[in-house]
Amino acid sequence: MEPISARTMIDAAAQAAAGNDTIRPTVERRKRLSPAALAVTNEKVPEAYSPIVIAGLVRLADFVLIAGVGIALYLGYVARRDGVHWEYIAAIIGMTVTAVISFQAADIYQVQVFRGTLKQMTRMISAWSFVFLLFIGASFFAKLGGDVSRLWLASFYVIGLALLIVGRLVLRNLVRHWARQGRLDRRTIIVGSDENGERLINALKAQEDDDSDIRLLGVFDDRNDSRALDTCAGSPKLGKIDDILEFARRTRVDLVLFALPISAETRILDMLKKLWVLPVDIRLSAHTNKLRFRPRAYSYLGNVPTLEVFEAPITDWDQVTKRLFDHVVGGLILLAAAPVMALVALAIKLDSPGPVLFRQKRFGFNNERIDVFKFRSMYHHLADPTASKVVTRNDPRVTRVGKFIRRTSLDELPQLFNVVFKSNLSLVGPRPHAVQGKLQHRLFDETVDGYFARHRVKPGITGWAQINGWRGEIDNEEKIQKRVEFDLYYIENWSVLFDLFILLKTPWALLKGENAY
Repeated sequence: MEPISARTMIDAAAQAAAGNDTIRPTVERRKRLSPAALAVTNEKVPEAYSPIVIAGLVRLADFVLIAGVGIALYLGYVARRDGVHWEYIAAIIGMTVTAVISFQAADIYQVQVFRGTLKQMTRMISAWSFVFLLFIGASFFAKLGGDVSRLWLASFYVIGLALLIVGRLVLRNLVRHWARQGRLDRRTIIVGSDENGERLINALKAQEDDDSDIRLLGVFDDRNDSRALDTCAGSPKLGKIDDILEFARRTRVDLVLFALPISAETRILDMLKKLWVLPVDIRLSAHTNKLRFRPRAYSYLGNVPTLEVFEAPITDWDQVTKRLFDHVVGGLILLAAAPVMALVALAIKLDSPGPVLFRQKRFGFNNERIDVFKFRSMYHHLADPTASKVVTRNDPRVTRVGKFIRRTSLDELPQLFNVVFKSNLSLVGPRPHAVQGKLQHRLFDETVDGYFARHRVKPGITGWAQINGWRGEIDNEEKIQKRVEFDLYYIENWSVLFDLFILLKTPWALLKGENAY
């Protein structure tokens, strides 16, 4: 029988947390945090840079630099004398690919290695020399040694190596600067302020500074007895488990790490049902567990083994791709829609007094309150900026022009400014609901368990729920539940092609004009 992997066990727990209503969280109103937690949230925290993206960009830079040097030297010396031979160009590209692969094999494409000097340089020089020895050997056995310019080859080796070294020195200074700013830190909180927590924190702190990007913010624990320490291995206790939700909304948290043993399954699942709505990585520390799984089941924080429970959605290159998609495609749509927006603005101005645009507070990424732009569709003196009252069919507050632009969703076009210029919306994503959006006097998060999980990604102008008919007025519980279900499906299955499909389907969904008043 095949052994049951840790991944299987964790996936089962994750699916239960995402799909079982009995363990969905009940999110409380904004909580008052402890003075220690407030001190952390008051710190200015810059946006994080992805180590995976940085390493990828360095690979690309190495490829361009090496190929550029080789081709430039060839065109400047050999081609001027003997003419252009594409065999040389092919050989240069082959050497470039081999060099990047060799650098990867030498394990120098890691942010921790970028910070150092000696280890990085010695590995890079060795890999670079290996590439040229390999090329010389291949030329010898292919009997092409007489056709290869020795001056070109020597210049390629020396100049290429010099530029690589200069580039690595510049990169080292950049990475160290980003590290001082905190852009490379993985801001981590520990769940469990007891002996297990102390052992975990000591294990993380015991690693060399250059080998760890973990920055411990503090610990959280529900217990009030002697088992819960006020200070755990030098890290302060910041509050209880319920406080993590508010804490993570006020400051950047990248990782929640459980210091509880696997045997505490009931406690862990009870905590997961509260925390899974956050856009963070959640892991279970395995460094003190006697039960051992296959090595591939673990992911490591330095030398500390952990088991992944939840991963933050749309990160690293996915995040870069989605942002580029939003800005490029969003900019093109904005240019194409500009004449229509001008006509709508003129119609609003002629129809009723008041401003053409208005801003409304809505939920953004990780429950951040953002200002969303819309065309004004109500009489100015009857405006409801908090959307505390749902717009219904034949609502007397809506103007004549307002009825048309709401039914066709033209009132949403100014949100392209949010996408292109403010970057707090995406073209595609869960629709941002008003912060006071209600169903029968109950706020949406009080109506649907797990509602805030839809805020694990940036909200969008259109979304999977909207093109499937779940848009407009929310007058019963099924409509808000369906929106949340479709939004969570989108988050778990996101891809650029999925975004493009939703975007192309949106006009057809708008033509139906269902539920939009």
